[in-house]
Amino acid sequence: MDLGIRGKKAIVCASSKGLGRGCAIALAEAGVDLVINGRNAELLAKTAQEIREKFGVEVIEIAGDVSKPEVQKALLAACPDILVNNNGGPPLRDFRELDRAKILEGVTQNMVTPIELIQAVIEGMAKRGFGRIVNITSLSVYVPIPGLDLSSGARAGLTSFLAGVARTVIDRNVTINSLLPGKLDTDRLRGPHEAGTPEDPAAAAARKARISADVPAKRLGTPEEFGQICAFLCSVHAGYLTGQNIPVDGGLYVSAF
Repeated sequence: MDLGIRGKKAIVCASSKGLGRGCAIALAEAGVDLVINGRNAELLAKTAQEIREKFGVEVIEIAGDVSKPEVQKALLAACPDILVNNNGGPPLRDFRELDRAKILEGVTQNMVTPIELIQAVIEGMAKRGFGRIVNITSLSVYVPIPGLDLSSGARAGLTSFLAGVARTVIDRNVTINSLLPGKLDTDRLRGPHEAGTPEDPAAAAARKARISADVPAKRLGTPEEFGQICAFLCSVHAGYLTGQNIPVDGGLYVSAF
């Protein structure tokens, strides 16, 4: 399917690896020029070069923490048609261990930062008559996970904040939707393994089988298929879809409505 977005510009936050990388690749495949971001400059450069060589699109690299004003300024210089908000969540931690500083950091990373970026791009999108904003949140917005209370709370706050905002710009062909990943095969589910560190194949297979046991699909999702869903939401075909929170979870979240 031609997504109708060839030549558009997209900012994809936290996209040197994992789900953000999957989204960047899917958008590049659709012909979208990219501004990608990550904290590890070496890994970011590697991802950027792979995308350039494979898809022939323009890729600008902005290394750093997307919650920092100077990094946001560099990202926003692109005047994007598409914004994919993404950021790492706080680590698993009992809520009793959270002090004020940790709570504020978590809320800044997973609620305040995406709102700031949306504030910066939404009027330009509306004036140009096209805009797609996709927020990568978490299935924990719907299904509480003990130890991820801060991540869930901040992302639930973002979800509620944007529910009304999304309805104010749809008439100018700007949509805002969220993707809620469940159990996907990313570093976050690999325990102590660092990004790019080889995992013993037998141990990896056992880990995946264990984690997948409760998923109706009986497997982990991949960043690549997640990215394709994101790319569709960014397409011209998704202009009548806004304010939605879409689980990408292999059927893990059980609800008829």
